[in-house]
Amino acid sequence: MIIRNKSNSFALLFSWQGTILPKVLPALIILMLCSAAIGALTIHQIVHVPEVPSIGFTIFGVILSIFLGFRNTACYDRWWEGRKLWGALIANTRHMVRDSHVLSDVRRERILHQMLIFTNLLRDRLRHQTAHPTRFLEYGRINEHTVHKLNQHINAPQFTLEKIQKELINALKVGEISDIVYSTLNHHVVEMGNIQAGCDRIASTPLPFAYSVLLHRAVYCFCIMLPFSLESVLGIWTPFLVGLLAYMFLGLDALSAQLEEPFGVQENDLPLDSIVRLIERETLSSLGEHLPPAIQAERHNLL
Repeated sequence: MIIRNKSNSFALLFSWQGTILPKVLPALIILMLCSAAIGALTIHQIVHVPEVPSIGFTIFGVILSIFLGFRNTACYDRWWEGRKLWGALIANTRHMVRDSHVLSDVRRERILHQMLIFTNLLRDRLRHQTAHPTRFLEYGRINEHTVHKLNQHINAPQFTLEKIQKELINALKVGEISDIVYSTLNHHVVEMGNIQAGCDRIASTPLPFAYSVLLHRAVYCFCIMLPFSLESVLGIWTPFLVGLLAYMFLGLDALSAQLEEPFGVQENDLPLDSIVRLIERETLSSLGEHLPPAIQAERHNLL
């Protein structure tokens, strides 16, 4: 996720890193060159380019704007729901850290370590990447073989929650905690499972493919038609206005595609690495263990 100071309007105007411009710049250059070529051929009367009727072009643009706005809103809702779920995970882990003080130190340490493993595995599951042993060896008390087994498991985060549940059940059986305390701690485990289910729902259910393709094609068709509709009115200014309009339409289309998948590693995706590290630092601080360094933004990009 891009972290920048937005108070400097001049710097914001000329920002490059983290913007959508690098994604759409090749298409913009091609469209502007085509506009310039059409204008030159028309001015020198080499060819006669038929003008697109303005009424049809206007209706097309209005309808396209409505559908682009709808898609952009739907994609942003997915991004925001993902951020709310991970915010709820932060709050839930803090509740677990506080409420787990009723357990013995050894059992509490095991449960909180498993909770940290769960957050790492959930991030890796959403990003479709395998867990690396070095992420767990310092506090997870597990070896590379165990990490390999987790990578092979059909649902490693759920398996980790089961281990936490078993620890709580054992504590209840030996009389270490009462049924009321067990219910309280188990509620946090259930909430973590609900958060995983919500994240899985977002990750496994993108916007309908046919809808995305239809809108993508419509955007490019509209941008290709721009020079034929504007050249007779704008003349030499046609390439510049075509570039500006195409930047808005193509940019919204590309930005929606990024927001649609909020758990990835693109510049506008959620900073899951940073969130997981925050949970690690707060939990390990409560356990009195060594804290890993906080993740810093690189080139204004926080992973």
